[in-house]
Amino acid sequence: MAAKTLDRRWIFLFLFIGVALPLIFVIGLPIETTENVRAVYQMVEDTPAGSTVLISFDYDPASKPELHPMGRALLQHCFEKDLKVIITALWPMGVMMANDILDDLQPSYPNKVYGQDYVNMGFKAGGMVTIQAMGKHFKGIYTTDSNGTPVENIPMMKHIDNFENIAFVISLSAGAPGVKEWVQVAGDTYGRQVSSGVTGVSVSSVMPYVNEQKQLTGLLAGLKGAAEYEYLIGHPGTATSGMDAQSLAHLIIIIFIIIGNITYWRNKKKQKKEV
Repeated sequence: MAAKTLDRRWIFLFLFIGVALPLIFVIGLPIETTENVRAVYQMVEDTPAGSTVLISFDYDPASKPELHPMGRALLQHCFEKDLKVIITALWPMGVMMANDILDDLQPSYPNKVYGQDYVNMGFKAGGMVTIQAMGKHFKGIYTTDSNGTPVENIPMMKHIDNFENIAFVISLSAGAPGVKEWVQVAGDTYGRQVSSGVTGVSVSSVMPYVNEQKQLTGLLAGLKGAAEYEYLIGHPGTATSGMDAQSLAHLIIIIFIIIGNITYWRNKKKQKKEV
Protein backbone atom coordinates (compact mmCIF):
# COMPACT_ATOMS: atom_id res chain seq x y z
CA MET A 1 0.00 0.00 0.00
CA ALA A 2 1.43 3.37 -1.00
CA ALA A 3 2.42 5.56 1.92
CA LYS A 4 0.38 8.47 0.60
CA THR A 5 -2.79 6.34 0.76
CA LEU A 6 -1.99 4.64 4.07
CA ASP A 7 -4.70 5.20 6.63
CA ARG A 8 -3.07 7.11 9.50
CA ARG A 9 -4.92 4.89 11.97
CA TRP A 10 -2.51 2.09 11.06
CA ILE A 11 0.36 4.28 12.19
CA PHE A 12 -1.42 5.02 15.48
CA LEU A 13 -2.09 1.30 15.96
CA PHE A 14 1.56 0.33 15.42
CA LEU A 15 2.68 3.07 17.81
CA PHE A 16 0.17 1.93 20.42
CA ILE A 17 1.42 -1.66 20.18
CA GLY A 18 5.06 -0.53 20.25
CA VAL A 19 4.51 1.49 23.42
CA ALA A 20 2.10 -0.85 25.21
CA LEU A 21 3.93 -4.16 24.84
CA PRO A 22 7.16 -3.14 26.64
CA LEU A 23 5.10 -1.72 29.50
CA ILE A 24 3.41 -5.11 29.94
CA PHE A 25 6.35 -7.40 29.13
CA VAL A 26 9.87 -6.18 29.97
CA ILE A 27 11.93 -6.66 26.81
CA GLY A 28 15.25 -5.45 28.20
CA LEU A 29 16.81 -3.87 25.13
CA PRO A 30 20.58 -3.25 25.43
CA ILE A 31 21.37 -0.19 27.57
CA GLU A 32 24.65 1.70 27.44
CA THR A 33 25.57 2.93 30.91
CA THR A 34 27.10 6.34 31.52
CA GLU A 35 29.99 7.26 33.77
CA ASN A 36 27.79 9.17 36.22
CA VAL A 37 25.45 6.21 36.78
CA ARG A 38 28.39 3.83 37.16
CA ALA A 39 29.84 6.18 39.80
CA VAL A 40 26.67 5.90 41.91
CA TYR A 41 26.65 2.13 41.48
CA GLN A 42 30.32 1.86 42.46
CA MET A 43 29.79 4.02 45.53
CA VAL A 44 27.21 1.55 46.82
CA GLU A 45 29.34 -1.44 45.79
CA ASP A 46 32.41 -0.13 47.64
CA THR A 47 30.55 0.54 50.90
CA PRO A 48 31.34 -2.22 53.46
CA ALA A 49 28.49 -4.50 54.48
CA GLY A 50 26.84 -3.43 57.71
CA SER A 51 27.43 0.28 57.07
CA THR A 52 24.58 2.73 57.61
CA VAL A 53 23.54 4.91 54.67
CA LEU A 54 20.87 7.57 54.21
CA ILE A 55 18.44 7.92 51.31
CA SER A 56 16.19 10.98 51.28
CA PHE A 57 12.95 10.83 49.30
CA ASP A 58 12.61 14.48 48.33
CA TYR A 59 9.78 14.26 45.81
CA ASP A 60 6.03 13.81 45.47
CA PRO A 61 3.72 11.78 43.17
CA ALA A 62 4.19 14.29 40.31
CA SER A 63 7.80 13.09 39.91
CA LYS A 64 7.07 9.45 40.67
CA PRO A 65 7.51 8.10 37.09
CA GLU A 66 11.17 9.17 37.01
CA LEU A 67 12.32 9.02 40.63
CA HIS A 68 10.37 6.02 41.93
CA PRO A 69 12.34 3.49 39.80
CA MET A 70 15.56 5.03 41.13
CA GLY A 71 14.44 4.65 44.73
CA ARG A 72 13.44 1.06 44.14
CA ALA A 73 16.71 0.14 42.42
CA LEU A 74 18.83 1.87 45.06
CA LEU A 75 17.03 0.13 47.92
CA GLN A 76 17.41 -3.22 46.15
CA HIS A 77 21.13 -2.62 45.74
CA CYS A 78 21.55 -1.54 49.38
CA PHE A 79 19.61 -4.55 50.64
CA GLU A 80 21.67 -6.94 48.53
CA LYS A 81 24.91 -5.34 49.78
CA ASP A 82 23.64 -5.76 53.35
CA LEU A 83 23.67 -2.01 54.07
CA LYS A 84 21.46 -0.52 56.76
CA VAL A 85 19.25 2.19 55.27
CA ILE A 86 17.93 5.30 57.03
CA ILE A 87 15.10 6.86 55.03
CA THR A 88 14.23 10.53 55.43
CA ALA A 89 12.14 13.05 53.49
CA LEU A 90 12.38 16.81 53.03
CA TRP A 91 9.04 16.71 51.18
CA PRO A 92 5.82 15.70 53.00
CA MET A 93 4.81 13.10 50.38
CA GLY A 94 8.29 11.57 50.41
CA VAL A 95 7.28 9.34 53.32
CA MET A 96 4.48 7.81 51.26
CA MET A 97 6.81 7.37 48.26
CA ALA A 98 9.31 5.46 50.37
CA ASN A 99 6.69 3.28 52.04
CA ASP A 100 5.20 2.41 48.66
CA ILE A 101 8.56 1.03 47.50
CA LEU A 102 9.26 -0.74 50.79
CA ASP A 103 5.88 -2.49 50.70
CA ASP A 104 6.57 -3.57 47.13
CA LEU A 105 10.03 -4.93 47.97
CA GLN A 106 9.09 -6.72 51.19
CA PRO A 107 8.15 -10.06 49.54
CA SER A 108 11.50 -10.13 47.70
CA TYR A 109 13.53 -9.44 50.86
CA PRO A 110 11.75 -11.28 53.68
CA ASN A 111 14.97 -11.40 55.72
CA LYS A 112 15.12 -7.62 56.02
CA VAL A 113 13.68 -6.50 59.35
CA TYR A 114 12.31 -3.03 59.99
CA GLY A 115 14.29 -1.27 62.70
CA GLN A 116 17.30 -3.54 62.23
CA ASP A 117 18.03 -3.31 58.50
CA TYR A 118 16.07 -0.21 57.50
CA VAL A 119 13.96 2.50 59.07
CA ASN A 120 11.75 5.32 57.78
CA MET A 121 12.34 8.37 59.95
CA GLY A 122 9.67 10.36 58.12
CA PHE A 123 9.32 13.97 57.00
CA LYS A 124 10.87 16.99 58.65
CA ALA A 125 10.28 20.53 57.47
CA GLY A 126 13.10 23.05 57.36
CA GLY A 127 15.27 21.94 54.46
CA MET A 128 18.83 23.09 55.06
CA VAL A 129 18.18 23.87 58.73
CA THR A 130 16.97 20.30 59.29
CA ILE A 131 20.05 18.85 57.60
CA GLN A 132 22.34 21.05 59.69
CA ALA A 133 20.59 19.85 62.86
CA MET A 134 21.04 16.23 61.74
CA GLY A 135 24.75 16.85 61.35
CA LYS A 136 25.04 18.07 64.94
CA HIS A 137 22.73 15.63 66.70
CA PHE A 138 20.62 13.26 64.62
CA LYS A 139 18.40 12.11 67.47
CA GLY A 140 17.73 15.69 68.43
CA ILE A 141 15.84 16.30 65.19
CA TYR A 142 14.42 12.76 64.78
CA THR A 143 13.03 11.68 68.13
CA THR A 144 10.68 9.08 66.58
CA ASP A 145 10.32 7.29 63.27
CA SER A 146 7.41 7.76 60.85
CA ASN A 147 5.35 5.29 62.89
CA GLY A 148 5.88 7.15 66.15
CA THR A 149 8.36 4.64 67.60
CA PRO A 150 10.91 6.38 69.88
CA VAL A 151 14.33 6.43 68.26
CA GLU A 152 15.82 4.84 71.39
CA ASN A 153 13.76 1.72 70.69
CA ILE A 154 15.07 1.29 67.14
CA PRO A 155 18.11 -1.06 67.22
CA MET A 156 19.90 0.25 64.12
CA MET A 157 19.66 3.86 65.34
CA LYS A 158 21.44 3.32 68.67
CA HIS A 159 24.88 4.17 67.26
CA ILE A 160 23.73 7.03 65.00
CA ASP A 161 24.72 10.39 66.50
CA ASN A 162 25.48 12.51 63.42
CA PHE A 163 26.74 12.31 59.84
CA GLU A 164 30.00 10.73 60.98
CA ASN A 165 28.06 7.50 61.49
CA ILE A 166 26.64 7.53 57.95
CA ALA A 167 28.65 6.22 54.98
CA PHE A 168 26.93 8.22 52.24
CA VAL A 169 23.81 10.24 51.45
CA ILE A 170 21.61 9.94 48.36
CA SER A 171 18.87 12.47 47.65
CA LEU A 172 16.12 11.57 45.19
CA SER A 173 15.31 15.14 44.37
CA ALA A 174 12.53 16.84 42.40
CA GLY A 175 13.54 20.36 43.42
CA ALA A 176 14.01 22.40 46.56
CA PRO A 177 14.61 21.41 49.25
CA GLY A 178 16.65 18.53 47.87
CA VAL A 179 20.03 17.64 46.49
CA LYS A 180 21.53 21.13 46.64
CA GLU A 181 20.84 21.41 50.36
CA TRP A 182 22.29 17.95 50.99
CA VAL A 183 25.43 18.84 49.02
CA GLN A 184 25.98 22.14 50.82
CA VAL A 185 25.52 20.72 54.32
CA ALA A 186 26.13 16.95 54.41
CA GLY A 187 28.81 17.17 51.71
CA ASP A 188 30.59 20.51 52.09
CA THR A 189 30.15 21.07 55.83
CA TYR A 190 30.35 17.52 57.18
CA GLY A 191 32.41 15.82 54.48
CA ARG A 192 29.96 13.04 53.65
CA GLN A 193 29.87 11.45 50.21
CA VAL A 194 26.69 12.67 48.51
CA SER A 195 24.95 11.45 45.36
CA SER A 196 21.57 12.03 43.81
CA GLY A 197 18.86 11.05 41.38
CA VAL A 198 16.95 13.89 39.73
CA THR A 199 14.20 14.44 37.16
CA GLY A 200 15.16 15.11 33.57
CA VAL A 201 14.33 18.83 33.76
CA SER A 202 16.64 19.28 36.78
CA VAL A 203 19.74 17.72 35.23
CA SER A 204 21.19 20.93 33.78
CA SER A 205 21.04 22.73 37.14
CA VAL A 206 22.58 19.82 39.07
CA MET A 207 25.25 18.67 36.60
CA PRO A 208 27.77 21.40 37.62
CA TYR A 209 27.92 19.81 41.07
CA VAL A 210 29.14 16.62 39.35
CA ASN A 211 31.41 17.76 36.52
CA GLU A 212 32.81 21.10 37.64
CA GLN A 213 32.73 21.26 41.42
CA LYS A 214 33.03 17.50 42.06
CA GLN A 215 30.65 17.77 45.01
CA LEU A 216 28.40 14.94 43.86
CA THR A 217 29.46 11.34 43.34
CA GLY A 218 27.74 10.57 40.06
CA LEU A 219 24.14 11.28 39.15
CA LEU A 220 21.04 9.35 38.05
CA ALA A 221 19.46 11.57 35.42
CA GLY A 222 15.78 11.03 34.64
CA LEU A 223 14.21 7.81 33.43
CA LYS A 224 17.29 6.84 31.43
CA GLY A 225 19.49 7.07 34.53
CA ALA A 226 17.04 4.85 36.42
CA ALA A 227 17.05 2.30 33.58
CA GLU A 228 20.86 2.27 33.53
CA TYR A 229 20.94 1.57 37.27
CA GLU A 230 18.39 -1.22 36.91
CA TYR A 231 20.63 -2.72 34.24
CA LEU A 232 23.74 -2.52 36.46
CA ILE A 233 22.07 -4.26 39.41
CA GLY A 234 20.41 -6.85 37.16
CA HIS A 235 16.82 -6.00 38.12
CA PRO A 236 14.97 -4.54 35.11
CA GLY A 237 11.88 -2.65 36.19
CA THR A 238 9.56 0.16 35.18
CA ALA A 239 12.40 2.41 33.99
CA THR A 240 13.67 -0.31 31.66
CA SER A 241 10.14 -0.85 30.36
CA GLY A 242 9.76 2.89 29.80
CA MET A 243 12.99 3.11 27.83
CA ASP A 244 12.04 0.03 25.80
CA ALA A 245 8.70 1.65 24.92
CA GLN A 246 10.43 4.89 23.96
CA SER A 247 13.00 3.07 21.80
CA LEU A 248 10.36 1.00 19.99
CA ALA A 249 8.21 4.07 19.36
CA HIS A 250 11.20 5.86 17.83
CA LEU A 251 12.01 2.79 15.73
CA ILE A 252 8.44 2.58 14.38
CA ILE A 253 8.47 6.27 13.48
CA ILE A 254 11.81 5.89 11.67
CA ILE A 255 10.51 2.88 9.73
CA PHE A 256 7.45 4.81 8.55
CA ILE A 257 9.64 7.77 7.56
CA ILE A 258 11.87 5.45 5.51
CA ILE A 259 8.85 3.79 3.87
CA GLY A 260 7.36 7.20 3.07
CA ASN A 261 10.58 8.45 1.48
CA ILE A 262 11.09 5.29 -0.56
CA THR A 263 7.52 5.47 -1.83
CA TYR A 264 7.91 9.16 -2.65
CA TRP A 265 11.05 8.64 -4.75
CA ARG A 266 9.56 5.60 -6.49
CA ASN A 267 6.45 7.58 -7.46
CA LYS A 268 8.57 10.51 -8.59
CA LYS A 269 10.70 8.23 -10.76
CA LYS A 270 7.58 6.61 -12.22
CA GLN A 271 6.14 10.04 -13.10
CA LYS A 272 9.31 11.00 -14.96
CA LYS A 273 9.14 7.83 -17.04
CA GLU A 274 5.52 8.50 -17.94
CA VAL A 275 6.43 11.99 -19.14
